[in-house]
Amino acid sequence: MHAQIVLFDGFDPLDVVSPYEVLHAGGTASAGAVTVELVSAEGPREVVSGTGGLVLRATAALDPGRAGLVLVPGASGRVGGPGEAPGPDAGTGDRQRDESVPVRLGRALTTELPVLLKAAMENPEVTVCTVCGGSLLLAMAGLLGGRHATTHHLGMDALGATGAHAVRARVVDDGDLVSGAGVTSGLDLGLYLLEREIGPRIAHAVEELFAHERRGTVWRARGPVPAAL
Repeated sequence: MHAQIVLFDGFDPLDVVSPYEVLHAGGTASAGAVTVELVSAEGPREVVSGTGGLVLRATAALDPGRAGLVLVPGASGRVGGPGEAPGPDAGTGDRQRDESVPVRLGRALTTELPVLLKAAMENPEVTVCTVCGGSLLLAMAGLLGGRHATTHHLGMDALGATGAHAVRARVVDDGDLVSGAGVTSGLDLGLYLLEREIGPRIAHAVEELFAHERRGTVWRARGPVPAAL
């Protein structure tokens, strides 16, 4: 299983590093059955996060035709409002210091990333995964209509307003779309993906290595609909 973790300007570092470390450790525990790399829409480049100017390097271009996982992080910044959008001076000066999450997600939508993500979602050999606001990026691109997904608790209303079925769960499995909620859910998401794709013994070994116990039930659209409690 190969995982491509997407970087874009303003990404949230923990959304990236948490699943990266989990999946990388899964590769070690499985004798190479899992590989992971950082990619961007533009190809190899230094990508500046939205947290303190921290920089990570994408080593390849996102390839939506490659089988495996494509994982989309959210952005970090001010909470902001859903109507905020990048201004005419976007990408210059000191404006990045006080940008909101909606602005940073909106800027990512002006790149080739939405086209590549659409192609990935249409590829039956790809499972698209998101952490935190990554599902909002897909939703803002018009790619989550009718799909079940979760996001950071502050973005649930915005997610639902796009036509997605917003589910308040730590991890939501909608088949070829798997989403994690708040920022630290990247650990839970990564462990669940290892369990689902490679096996529970590998996932358990990594869980023990990181001294992290997954939280909550993975939500799936299965079984009877619960009555009001």
